[in-house]
Amino acid sequence: MSFTLRPVALGMALASVSATFVAPSAYAGGTIAIDDNKWVSVGAGLRTSFNSVENGAPNGDDRSKNFQLDSVRLYVNGQIHQNIGFTFNTERQDDGSGDDDIRVLDALGQFKFSEMINLWVGRMLPPSDRSNLDGPYYLNAWNFPAAQAYPAIFAGRDDGAAIWGQTNGGQFTYQLGTFEGTEGAPNQEENLLYTARLNYNFLDPEPGYYTSSTYYGAKEILAIGFAYQTQEGGTGTLADPGDFTGWNVDGLLETKVGDGVVNMEFAYYDYDHDDKTPAFGYQGDGYFILGSYLFPNKIGIGQLQPMVRYQNVDQDNGVESDITELGVNYVIDGHNARVSFVYGDVEQDLPGGGDASADFFQIGLQLQI
Repeated sequence: MSFTLRPVALGMALASVSATFVAPSAYAGGTIAIDDNKWVSVGAGLRTSFNSVENGAPNGDDRSKNFQLDSVRLYVNGQIHQNIGFTFNTERQDDGSGDDDIRVLDALGQFKFSEMINLWVGRMLPPSDRSNLDGPYYLNAWNFPAAQAYPAIFAGRDDGAAIWGQTNGGQFTYQLGTFEGTEGAPNQEENLLYTARLNYNFLDPEPGYYTSSTYYGAKEILAIGFAYQTQEGGTGTLADPGDFTGWNVDGLLETKVGDGVVNMEFAYYDYDHDDKTPAFGYQGDGYFILGSYLFPNKIGIGQLQPMVRYQNVDQDNGVESDITELGVNYVIDGHNARVSFVYGDVEQDLPGGGDASADFFQIGLQLQI
């Protein structure tokens, strides 16, 4: 389920209910070793859900009731030299016409010079916030946060290059990149988007470029991150272009309490579109706070993880949205197999003193290999 934050009735806000070369652990899949330095791995991911939104039916009065194929991914990773790797991932996209397309999600070459210097070139997740570097499969919530609104060509990705590195196996990580960002329309000079992220872990390290918002007790995490993006001519319209600047700070705490696992996460975002009509996202600020607890004892084949998340998005155009989610994850095999039950409520204050509200219910299934 994704939320589109616009200065219109809430129905629009709920319109869419919906090592260096090794990517996150579930990407490993099956591995074919060619020789000591060459290998290829193949994996897959699936997210599907049932969604019901108050007044979301076509008649505007009844609840919507929709089964949704949220994501289908094929993962291909490999190494062709001890210092050169590659990634090629695909994603199913629903364009709303009823015809599904398969798009290139990630396609990049990866060059390792040392632990502190790696160069990635191609289509990838730019340096950004933890949630974006998690992707939907590694969040601790079912829905991607509505407060997140960095530019992207598709599923948080962009075409470009990033230099990144780490110390002490991921105690400190830096990422610097330059990407296409907004093309055409306001950006007639073809200025590039510049991105950066710094992340420090006070307890266990988080190795690699990607992140996760929970490790289900496998790590003790106390991390703080900062991201920044800017692009001249990156927003506005052809007739009235403007410069985009966005930044955020995010943090994650995960620790064992008794035999269970407590997880707390937050992120704050600030987006400046130069007081122009945003070419994407919104101008203003937003944040979310999340808390969860993973019970130690299994019930059947999985563990219960209650979760609560609150989000606020305050747009400069006068629209303010509050989103509250109460959920329970049934964790069978970490991020590789889980079922999520979510009840949520969205409240919007609209310009001129109006308001709107709606609640939603979801059941989501996530599988990876």
